[in-house]
Amino acid sequence: MSEDRLRFDPAIRAALWRDLAAEIEAYFTRVDSGRVTPAMDPAAVRALLTGCTFDKPVAPSEALRFLARGLATHQTHTPHRRYFGLFNPAPTTMGVAADALVAAFNPQLAAWSHSPLAIEIERHLIRALGGRFGYPPETVDGTFASGGAEANHTALLCALTHAFPAFPAKGLRALPAQPVFYLSSESHHSFLKAAKLCGLGAEAVRSVETDARLRMVPSALASAIARDRESGLAPFLVVGAAGTTNAGAIDPLAELAKIAAAEGLWFHTDAAWGGAAALVEELRPLLNGIEHSQSITFDAHKWLSVPMGAGIYLTRDPEILRRTFRTETAYMPREARELDVVDPHLHSMQWSRRFTGAKLFLSLLAAGWDGYAEAIRHQTRMGVVLRERLASDGWRIENDSPLPVVCFSDPGGAGPHAIAMKIVASGQAWISTTLLNQSRTVLRACITNFLTAEEDVAALVDALGDARR
Repeated sequence: MSEDRLRFDPAIRAALWRDLAAEIEAYFTRVDSGRVTPAMDPAAVRALLTGCTFDKPVAPSEALRFLARGLATHQTHTPHRRYFGLFNPAPTTMGVAADALVAAFNPQLAAWSHSPLAIEIERHLIRALGGRFGYPPETVDGTFASGGAEANHTALLCALTHAFPAFPAKGLRALPAQPVFYLSSESHHSFLKAAKLCGLGAEAVRSVETDARLRMVPSALASAIARDRESGLAPFLVVGAAGTTNAGAIDPLAELAKIAAAEGLWFHTDAAWGGAAALVEELRPLLNGIEHSQSITFDAHKWLSVPMGAGIYLTRDPEILRRTFRTETAYMPREARELDVVDPHLHSMQWSRRFTGAKLFLSLLAAGWDGYAEAIRHQTRMGVVLRERLASDGWRIENDSPLPVVCFSDPGGAGPHAIAMKIVASGQAWISTTLLNQSRTVLRACITNFLTAEEDVAALVDALGDARR
């Protein structure tokens, strides 16, 4: 019977859940004592899979152990406290529990009538987060997304719909001129991909120069808009960054918002990582002006440490998502059609969707705003410690950010790529290189883990010293 192979009897399930909990707890307990990075050995990984022919069933607990222990060996451990990486966090315990519950209950978030509680929880979170950014509670709207890339793509589509009301029905070819939009040269490349995916093309993206702190220069933005208008193009969107991936730069959001408003352009802030500063009283002024954005991208799977992925798109325009995404069908459930509710499939890029907000909801319930604020404060302090220890050990600091991401180089000329590769190959930590101002390669280390402590920072600096010698 298929039930025997797919659901199992209660005794087998009970044993499986015990084994699952044991494997997760073992990983949580041991992850920081092992290597951060795996050996780069494709042959070994593929050899591990040669016996997985699927010709004969494997005992459930045996299959579970195979995957858990394989991941323990063949993975860069982003939950490791010495992973100084790309905003990939150690997950909250409640986030892990939420994902397990969601997998079991398997709610379908396309139609409100199928998942009333899940959908209302996400809308409750949207209002709560919008309030933290300064949005009026009576107008804030938004949607959960697979990640920041989808949220930024949503922003681009909403901005097109706002500027060109015929766009959803008639497409780009019906527009009176070529649309163009503006972001800094340090902004995330998801906007470039979104421009390609929605038919604008990469040449519609205007990269605006940055200052010595890698922030967009407002006067350069104003000049770029004026030039494009004189050329017969159609500016429609300005994107500000609140914590760039490269170096943690925060654009002058208030000034950009004024320019966008004066020009009649949609203003979007990509705060996928740095937006969490809004939860900390003393860091909130870093985001001044974000409340004037028509929309915001924020990722809960970055600085709020929930499991991947949990992007969020927020907007102060209560109608723009409906105008951009509404699609009529004959087959979707209609039980809630007359109620004051939102069917998510009419409100976002996705159709069938997982209950993404559950992991943030349970994590917030357990930690509260104050718990999150303290975790963000701690990581910010560790960023200061890292910056100071690097400087005292003779490294040159290459960025100026209040956020805990540090770009640095060796004044003695040791190559950044070679140093990063030595660190990664050693398994002691994970760091990377990046390109600042599209011209100079530097080392980059970011505090992404709420468990990272001073001894972990010290260990990284010691390893860096060994690597450059």
